[in-house]
Amino acid sequence: MPIKFENVGIAVRDLEEAIAFFTDLGLTVLGRDTVSGEWTDTAVGLDGNHAKIAMLQTPDGDGRLELFEYIHPDAIETNPTRPNEIGMHRVAFSVDNLDEALTIAARHGCHPLRGVATYEDVYKLTYVRGPSGILVMLAEKLNKD
Repeated sequence: MPIKFENVGIAVRDLEEAIAFFTDLGLTVLGRDTVSGEWTDTAVGLDGNHAKIAMLQTPDGDGRLELFEYIHPDAIETNPTRPNEIGMHRVAFSVDNLDEALTIAARHGCHPLRGVATYEDVYKLTYVRGPSGILVMLAEKLNKD
């Protein structure tokens, strides 16, 4: 059976804030919608499911991120995920210039958790806490040949 990766879906507190963050980093909005009804109740497993959604895409066209803000039922606030917790961990992006990406993230109040690391002279990388507490890894390849 062939399988193809489609997207990562993330519930956010404020859809507009999350869209602004990810589009500033270089993603583009493919589409927006408000979804509800029996089909969403069935697919998601929540009665009365009603959400605003946006599908974003990376510039290369290969990566997609679906963001959704619940209208009903009410969104449940949780503590932000920690790097060592089981479950959805983070969303990661390659960037051409990590310093520039961090400047963009800082405009949104998002800063590295601890600093910038270098992995075996291959990548400079860091985790930032994005909108709604999302862990976002940003990595710049050092050897760009």
